[in-house]
Amino acid sequence: MNSRAQIVVTIGPACGDEEMLLTLCNRQMDIARLNFSWGDEEKFAHYIKSLRDIEKRIGRHIPIVGDLSGPRIQEVEGHTYDKKSITVLTERDKKFIRFGVDHGVDYFALSFVGSAADVLLCRKAIESCSGRQRIIAKIERAEALANIDAIIEASDAIMIARGDLGNEVPLERIPFVQAEIIAKCKKAGKPVITATQMMLSMVEHPVPTRAEVTDVANAILQGSDAVMLSDETAAGKYPLETVIMMEKIVIEAELHIAGKISINPL
Repeated sequence: MNSRAQIVVTIGPACGDEEMLLTLCNRQMDIARLNFSWGDEEKFAHYIKSLRDIEKRIGRHIPIVGDLSGPRIQEVEGHTYDKKSITVLTERDKKFIRFGVDHGVDYFALSFVGSAADVLLCRKAIESCSGRQRIIAKIERAEALANIDAIIEASDAIMIARGDLGNEVPLERIPFVQAEIIAKCKKAGKPVITATQMMLSMVEHPVPTRAEVTDVANAILQGSDAVMLSDETAAGKYPLETVIMMEKIVIEAELHIAGKISINPL
């Protein structure tokens, strides 16, 4: 049984060889994410070629998301963004938009979106490269919450990027912000991805925490169309185990939604 909700897997050194990618696709990796904040065009081109070769072997399309870095500022223990930047679309982003169009990625994820105007600017940049890629607006700024309805309308999909959002919104509010954004996306008919630290402990451990299991299940119960893995698959020790476990949780949540399973473990 496969889940309805999709699993987005970030590709990196821990899972980037073709055999591991093939195994992940056979174990319900639905969408591949390339984090353009790290790495060079040669490495990303290799990943894209491997994924397109795998498509032919398994007989299904694997959508690829090129995640643009935006005005990111790397710090010793994480990152932030340049709040003084006039636009969220940097010269590096424009370079990778051209690269992504030339290599046939399916989506661009736009970082640090503040308004619908940011999305429209990105769309123009894609069109200037003769591309037709769809745009996923990443919600990770307080300003984006104030403009959320317009951003949803202007975008093709939404990603709730809880890591950066947690730096702008009190952490205790994140679950409720997440629920409201998902509800708005469902009402607007736009796909929504819940992302960041969903199973972070599996970077180092072969099983998730109980809290992480609950978090993934709750994202599905709230209506997420996809859940995303980041460091867990790109750099973690257990990328395959993480994808398998996430699929189990998603299926269980969907069975409960459908009323096909009770809370009685027997």
